[in-house]
Amino acid sequence: MEFALIAPLFMLMVLGMIEVGRAIMVQQILTNASREGARRAVLDGATETEVTAFVNTYLKNVSLPSATVTFPQGYPQDAGFGAPVEVQVSMPFSQVSWVPGPMYLGGRNLNASTVMRRETVQ
Repeated sequence: MEFALIAPLFMLMVLGMIEVGRAIMVQQILTNASREGARRAVLDGATETEVTAFVNTYLKNVSLPSATVTFPQGYPQDAGFGAPVEVQVSMPFSQVSWVPGPMYLGGRNLNASTVMRRETVQ
């Protein structure tokens, strides 16, 4: 009798821990992808298309679907020497959840952003 009362609550807790653990793992991967994208974006001759493809290849190599890559402070090819270049990567959690129909984080977007200074020739 006691197990029948406790089992559903226990299962909800276990599924919640799996969902939050997956969100933390994917968030870390997105942070790494934005950092790698920013490192590529600050190099001389980098373009938005190249950086976006690089980030999505990085995500593909770690078995995640393509993400939305944006440049809130302007495109890398337009940035001058020492100007900040920001690479922002976002993805809906529902695309990467291991729990079918995520209950706790289903409607959330996971976002990561990195800003670095442009390393172009003056």
